[in-house]
Amino acid sequence: MRPAESRVEKLLAMIGERGWKARIVPIGRLADLREAVRGRYEAGLIDGALFREQLASFSFQPPAELPQARSILVVAVPTPQMRVVFRRRGESVAVVVPPTYVSYTPRAEGVRAVLEAWLRREGFRLAKPQLPLKTLAVCSGLAEYGRNNICYVAGMGSFLELVGAVSDLPCEADPWREPRALARCESCVACLRRCPTGAIGEDRFLLRAERCLTYHNEAAADFPAWIEPSWHHCLIGCMRCQTVCPENRAVVDWIEDLAEFSEPETALFLERVPLERLPAATAAKLRSLEINEDYGLLCRNLSMVLGPYPPFTRHGFW
Repeated sequence: MRPAESRVEKLLAMIGERGWKARIVPIGRLADLREAVRGRYEAGLIDGALFREQLASFSFQPPAELPQARSILVVAVPTPQMRVVFRRRGESVAVVVPPTYVSYTPRAEGVRAVLEAWLRREGFRLAKPQLPLKTLAVCSGLAEYGRNNICYVAGMGSFLELVGAVSDLPCEADPWREPRALARCESCVACLRRCPTGAIGEDRFLLRAERCLTYHNEAAADFPAWIEPSWHHCLIGCMRCQTVCPENRAVVDWIEDLAEFSEPETALFLERVPLERLPAATAAKLRSLEINEDYGLLCRNLSMVLGPYPPFTRHGFW
């Protein structure tokens, strides 16, 4: 075994010891990642607005701080749903944050810190890329697509976070492959039947992302009139297709409690009191969610889950 490949194997072994899974591909695959995204867009398979808002920011060049990068690393970390409880009209209402939103938390940076420390000891460097991690995970052989276009990793289902990195660690082996779908999806339509918006169709495998509830409750624009308020059930994102998926049967009940907000605190959110004017204790709890950078979306989405907020009679904000 070549020394470079020996280091790659050691790195993957270290990652596996932590309960994570990973793949490493040569840096030359950046061009293939670009083609995978641009190709679908140019073929008219990706909505133009969605591409501009969420996909155009990807960079398919080595980061400026590491121009001599030689490999791309993608790591899957098992991640639960997170439950946030809000008090409303004397009742407790649990609202979920899906596993994929752990990217809002320091967990991703913690994973990169572990990788960076290991690489530094071996004489290599690491940098953070801006890449389509689902595509990278599937094409590297780490994951497979579900009919819902979410990626699944063996033993984790879709309850995971993907963390990407580039390094100057040489990588001669290349596990790259064409994207694959779960075999189960050939005969299973559970997610298609459960999706309220019709984003998952029978006529094509690629999700109609412009109809996905997640796309709309991540966006700052008002919800389209065709979206029913009853469809909202998460603080951000959507879990309907994942909770019904047979591939998630072993992990679907994995939920961790993150925070609880009193009825007066909930009222502040529903009235959209600006973040800087929240009580210190409330703001601290909100920071524990690690999504306060999207505080405006949180307030708007919560109002859809719990019901309309009162008129701005007491505070007059926004």
